Amino acid sequence: MGSAVPGQGPGMGVLPVIASSLGSAAAFSLATTLKHRSAGAVPNAQDLSLRRLGRLVRATVSHRLWLAGIAADVVAVSLQVVALHLGGLAVVQPLLVSGLLFALLLRQGTAGTVNRREVVWGLVLTAALAGFLALAGTSTPASGPREPPDRAPAVAAAVTGAMFATVCVVLGRRMRGHGSAAAALGVAVGLIYAGTAALIKALTDIGIGHPVAVVTSWQLYALIAAGAAGLTLNQLAFQAGPLTASLPATATVDPLASIALGVLVYDEHVRSGSAAALGLVALLLVLGTATIQLSRAGAAGEGRLPADAGPAAGRGGSGSPAAPAWPFSR
Repeated sequence: MGSAVPGQGPGMGVLPVIASSLGSAAAFSLATTLKHRSAGAVPNAQDLSLRRLGRLVRATVSHRLWLAGIAADVVAVSLQVVALHLGGLAVVQPLLVSGLLFALLLRQGTAGTVNRREVVWGLVLTAALAGFLALAGTSTPASGPREPPDRAPAVAAAVTGAMFATVCVVLGRRMRGHGSAAAALGVAVGLIYAGTAALIKALTDIGIGHPVAVVTSWQLYALIAAGAAGLTLNQLAFQAGPLTASLPATATVDPLASIALGVLVYDEHVRSGSAAALGLVALLLVLGTATIQLSRAGAAGEGRLPADAGPAAGRGGSGSPAAPAWPFSR
């Protein structure tokens, strides 16, 4: 994060990275507010059957709130592209977790349903992620031409991430009716979002030197496929249980997986040393605790799980009430 943007003086590139990242987080929060409300008005598809998934997709893409959310997503992704071009993947993605705070403000402002426990653990989660970023000291190489991604680690990371995401989706299907299902799907969404961020960064690097090459690059079509999968799983996670079960999982996994991708694929650096390692482990424990507590707080606050609740779920209707959202997503 400390490296300057090419062509600018030292430190000149820091503020644009922070500003565009925070702006992206705020826009993503607004987008998720709208998409979560739309999830309560479309057919339930928690059994993952092709027929119900088709109904979910058709109803979702024609819902006005979801379309408005996509418009907000366009703004958010545009700002994210700018941030990823100016700064490292391992810097930009963790900053997006500030959307948790924006989300709490939006939820309180629109419905007044945030309880003290959610606020406290939301602050703890955000602070722990910010501390993790600061202690990790992630940065991109400061000199020389930008190197292309390492292909072998990129393939290995893609295969591993896809396997873990698939396992999470299978677990989410088996745990239908429990808050753990939403958390499992939230983990899968976080992994996919980290992968899409890496693909966006790759495409921006390609487009800078050869704009036409973007159309013929495999990264573009991989991004489209991953984006579609992420949007669908995101809606399923909204229906599977309290938003505070899926959202903290996504908000935690996304930046952590992005840090791993930044180090493995883009040769970004993380601070080494025994003291730093112990601190990072401690912060990871805090992140896990905060995520679990937020899930429990959300379940207690909402009183019931949206998925499989009421007669509509059994008929393939909406399994999630149009409850006020805690938005932070893509």
